[in-house]
Amino acid sequence: MSKRSIFSILFAWLCCALPALAADAAHADAAHGGGHDHLPAHAEAIFELGPFVITNSMLMVWIVAAFIILVAQAATKKLSLIPSGLQNFVEWLVESLYNFLEGILGKHLVKRTFWFFATIFILILFTNWAGLVPGVGTLGWQLSGSGVDPHDKFRPFLRGGNADLNMTAAMAFTFAALWFYWAITENGLKGFFAHIFAPKGKFGGIMAVLMLVVFAFVGVLEVVSILFRPVALSFRLYGNIFAGENILENMMLVVGDNKWLAWLPPLPFYFMELLVGLIQALVFMLLTAVFLKLICDHGDHHDEDHAH
Repeated sequence: MSKRSIFSILFAWLCCALPALAADAAHADAAHGGGHDHLPAHAEAIFELGPFVITNSMLMVWIVAAFIILVAQAATKKLSLIPSGLQNFVEWLVESLYNFLEGILGKHLVKRTFWFFATIFILILFTNWAGLVPGVGTLGWQLSGSGVDPHDKFRPFLRGGNADLNMTAAMAFTFAALWFYWAITENGLKGFFAHIFAPKGKFGGIMAVLMLVVFAFVGVLEVVSILFRPVALSFRLYGNIFAGENILENMMLVVGDNKWLAWLPPLPFYFMELLVGLIQALVFMLLTAVFLKLICDHGDHHDEDHAH
C-alpha cells in the first residue's frame, strides 16, 4: 500500500469518525443521565439462549471473529501470483508475524505453534480496535421495572471484548494448557521436570548436595511463577483495555451539557488507545512466545537438528 493510500484512508476515517464520536458522546451523556454512572467492571447480559447467558462482550467477540474469518476467506478465495490489495495485505501480515516469531521461537517451534500465536495476536488486536468504534458501549436501551438497580439502568448492546476478564482469562488459560502440552512433548516428561528442578551445570561432592537443595527451592518458585502466569496475562490485558475505555467515557463528560463538543476532549486519548490496542496485542503474543521458548530452549543445535 502506498503512503498516499494510507493517508487517504486515515483522512476518510477521521471525517466519518468525528461526527460519529459526537453522536457517541450524546448517547453516553443520555446513558449517564439514565443511571449508567460508570463502565461496569463486568460484562452485562443482553439475552439468553436456554441455559446460556449471552453478554455484550461475547457478542462483540463473535462479530470480530466473523469479520476476521470473512476477510481471510475473501483474501484466499482467488490466490494469484499478482495479488490483489487484500491478498497482499493478508500475506504481508502473516509473513511479518511468522518472521517475527521465528526469531523468538526458532524454526522448529514456530512451525508447531504459529497457528496459535498469530491467531491470538490478530484476535486481540482487532477486538481492541473494535471496542473503539463509536457506538460500542453507548448504544443500548434503558432498563425499567421495580427490580432494576437505580445506578445501572442502561444496557449497551456491545462492549469491548477484552474489557471483559472472562475473555482475557479464557485466552490466558488456553495458552497455559497448550504450554504444558508443548513443553512436555518437546522435552519429554522427565526432561520437563529436569528443566525446572535439576541443577544447571556440573557439581561434585558437598557442592552437588547444596545445589540440589538450592535448585529444588528455585524449582518450587518457578512452579509458582508458572501457575501465576495466566493470571498475570489475564489482568494485564483486561486492566489496560478496561482503563482505556473508562478514560474515553469519562473524558466525554468533561464539557458538561455541550454534547456536540464532547468528542473533542477524548480525541487525543482515542488515537492513543489505537496504539495501546496494538501494543497490548503484541505484548500478549510476545510474552506467551517467550514463556514457551524458555521451557523448550535446548540451545541452537537443538533447533538446527529439528530443522534438518
